[in-house]
Amino acid sequence: MRNTLSVILNIIWLVFGGIWLALGYVLAGIVCCLLIVTIPFGIASFRIALYALWPFGRTVVDRGQVGAFSTIGNVIWVLVAGIWIAIGHVVTAIPMFVSIVGIPLGLANLKMIPISLMPLGKEIVPSARYMPMSR
Repeated sequence: MRNTLSVILNIIWLVFGGIWLALGYVLAGIVCCLLIVTIPFGIASFRIALYALWPFGRTVVDRGQVGAFSTIGNVIWVLVAGIWIAIGHVVTAIPMFVSIVGIPLGLANLKMIPISLMPLGKEIVPSARYMPMSR
């Protein structure tokens, strides 16, 4: 049941914003890969683009202690592309929230803002499937 709901939400997400957000990440990734120094940003951007296409059923976790290079890289990313992509998430979340049915999509959009601002040191993993223990 939960997998079916994730697939339905992902399809609706894809149609009503996921494609455009993923294209934004791909564009940022291409620009970053053109500049040799920013290739790690490009790779992170392509990884997030796949997450932006199919977010339900996956989540973002910290990789642990990030080094100075990741911190500096995240600051550069915020200034170059992160702020614009985060604004894109907010702009696409607003109409999703306005339509009551789209509230889960708007929440998913807002959930993606932290990784859009600081992608280095993050990992996208499948959501844990917790089964409540019956007593």
